[in-house]
Amino acid sequence: MPPRGATPHVVRLVQGLRGTVQMFGELRLRFDYGHVVPWARKVGGAIEAVAGPDAAWLRTPAPLRQHGDRTVCEFVVHSGQTVPFVLTWAPSHLPTPDPLDPEQALRDTVDFWAGYVEEATSWREWLLRAVAGDPGTLQIMYGLDGTRRLPEVPLPWLASYESSTPVRTGNAAAGQLQLDVWGEVLDGLHLARQANMRANDDAWDLQVALMDHLESHWRDPDNGLWELRGPRRHLTHSKVMTWVAADRMARAARDSRLPGPMRRWQQLRDDIHSNVLRHGYNDERGTFVQSYGGSELDARLLLIPRVGFLPGTDCRVLGTIDAIQRELTQDGFVLRYRTDAIDDGLPAGEGVFLACSFWLVDAQHYARREHDAIALLERLLSLRNDVGLLSEEWDPGRVASSGTLRRPGATSPSWLVNSSSPSTAPATATNQ
Repeated sequence: MPPRGATPHVVRLVQGLRGTVQMFGELRLRFDYGHVVPWARKVGGAIEAVAGPDAAWLRTPAPLRQHGDRTVCEFVVHSGQTVPFVLTWAPSHLPTPDPLDPEQALRDTVDFWAGYVEEATSWREWLLRAVAGDPGTLQIMYGLDGTRRLPEVPLPWLASYESSTPVRTGNAAAGQLQLDVWGEVLDGLHLARQANMRANDDAWDLQVALMDHLESHWRDPDNGLWELRGPRRHLTHSKVMTWVAADRMARAARDSRLPGPMRRWQQLRDDIHSNVLRHGYNDERGTFVQSYGGSELDARLLLIPRVGFLPGTDCRVLGTIDAIQRELTQDGFVLRYRTDAIDDGLPAGEGVFLACSFWLVDAQHYARREHDAIALLERLLSLRNDVGLLSEEWDPGRVASSGTLRRPGATSPSWLVNSSSPSTAPATATNQ
């Protein structure tokens, strides 16, 4: 998708590399989450589809024809030839959008992603707008426009991929308490400062407000990163992320000379650190555990060295890595947790979340087990599909992808970038 102007476009270029290839294409346009079939007709060489407030246009030099509720296309692509397809959406009451130059759109897209500082700055400004207000109402997710109400609505008319029901819009977890989000937000804004992103006084004021709230609530039980729908618990990873929040704020006050109670934040950081070591580590098992006083493992514990809570070579981290490899893997890939042993409000059984295996890659790297890290990373790379994408989950039993190709949360593609980066390094902990 090129950078959006007045209307969104999806551009696909079919390029002939060598020889001659017979191609067949089929488009089934649906609006309202697949519920509404539009009226389609050929208008001036394009296919125009309209239903209620929505309209779409498919433009291409290849021959198009309507076959029932489908638009089909058959053509031949030769070596050195490019056949473009441009799909455009706009409100149906507005004039037909002007055609897009697909070659120029490709160049514009490449130029847009050549540098990321402006994009990162825009994301920070979006975040500040989205979370503004009462720090106690910080959500784990927002709509793209900052919308806070994300009601969960089932879409029973959609069969879903491989019948993975239910299909829903929204997410009831938007109203959950997840303490780790405070750490993620404050760490993200801390990284922005380290990258010399231009200063924003409002950003610091918001961080202080978030930290003030967290100081009074870090001891609360929560639902955690996995959006557990069972009873709230004192989750070790959530507590570690509250430590991250206090650590980054204390460091910002010290290193960037930003106004705030630095010594109080330092003491809070130390208190949380001691609390996690006392309650989140199981001496008998020699490993960190999912929740205080428990014995179950959780893949999130692999993130402990990455955020700087402990060095990767610490015996407690090494014991956790070994325990997870021994008890929480399937065919060498890491499960989130044992679903049959945890009350998460969901049926037992699921595939392996690939992001968790990338966390193991990172943990092995921090533990200086480079051979193991590289071997697992290469296995994970071998799971990519024909267009280089990774799914959210992998089913070792069927040797097949499962789940979505991308999701807003802990996505496999984002952790592929993190684990493959030569600059991958844990945050420097100030209390080890």
